[in-house]
Amino acid sequence: MLISEAQLTNTPVMSLQTGKELAKTTIAIINPHNLSVIAYEVSGPLLTNTPSYLRVADIREIGNLGFIIDSSDEFLEEEDIVNDREIYLMRYSLLGKNVIDEHRNKMGKVNDYSIDIDSFVIEQIVVKRPLLKSLKDDELIVHRGQIVEVNDDAIVIRSGKVRDTVPVCTSRHYVNPFRSSAPQPETIHTRD
Repeated sequence: MLISEAQLTNTPVMSLQTGKELAKTTIAIINPHNLSVIAYEVSGPLLTNTPSYLRVADIREIGNLGFIIDSSDEFLEEEDIVNDREIYLMRYSLLGKNVIDEHRNKMGKVNDYSIDIDSFVIEQIVVKRPLLKSLKDDELIVHRGQIVEVNDDAIVIRSGKVRDTVPVCTSRHYVNPFRSSAPQPETIHTRD
């Protein structure tokens, strides 16, 4: 199921052990190499360190109450991070990122994105169009399969324009591929 990033920001993180709210999500930690959310930065009065992180692998369930985890032991501090440390420190954000096509035409800026909550993979980005282009379409929804490149400056997507055209045959002479120009023998002789 796809959920908007806006719906997952400021989501309560509930403890299965105590049944109480431990924190709220603030920022998604995005791996730009594969466009997936690997963790959330969390904040709240019960946390001892700031910043604290919740890995998506430690979320047991997502329900009406929010993210449900085992206990407060699931929260990481910066010095506890071993794997993907550079991604946590990078703090890559999709929101506000320029979106251009392969021909360097500006398509707009990322306004939102949708996450598959089973895998936390970003499946779609919502692009807010520039003023003149917004008269026709105010938003574009871009599937992850259309994304060619993700870098610090922009997200490059496939162009919808067709560059190569198919040549049109103007000749009225057709060639039957099943008919050979050389005559074929009517009988075939085989050796016994």
